Amino acid sequence: MKANVFQEAAAAVANRFGVTVKALRVYEDEGLLTPRRHGLARIYGERERTRIKLILRGKRLGLALSEIRELFDIFATTGNERPQLAKFLQMLVDRRAMLHQQREDIDAVLAEIAILERDCRRRLKQDAP
Repeated sequence: MKANVFQEAAAAVANRFGVTVKALRVYEDEGLLTPRRHGLARIYGERERTRIKLILRGKRLGLALSEIRELFDIFATTGNERPQLAKFLQMLVDRRAMLHQQREDIDAVLAEIAILERDCRRRLKQDAP
């Protein structure tokens, strides 16, 4: 291990970020992480921990792992964050539109439920002995 370079094994990293070791392996299988190997152990350096933070942020925003990988790949191929930021911005715009649509759909279902509840209560009151 180099001085000034903080590295951790998979279990410690999983615990630090509140994920499972299996999740880390999924991220590795998806090409999102490339931890260094020491025998059978996976060693996570600063780059991998930064990527885990970005993966978890992307997941909180509702991005698929393939979308997160696309963002990583854009930066890897261009070495410039502008194309990556432009793509991320478009993903955010699309995600916001989808969430607004879902909110409208939920509001419509809630309104229908309210109508049906009122109707059921009214009918029960009428039929009461």
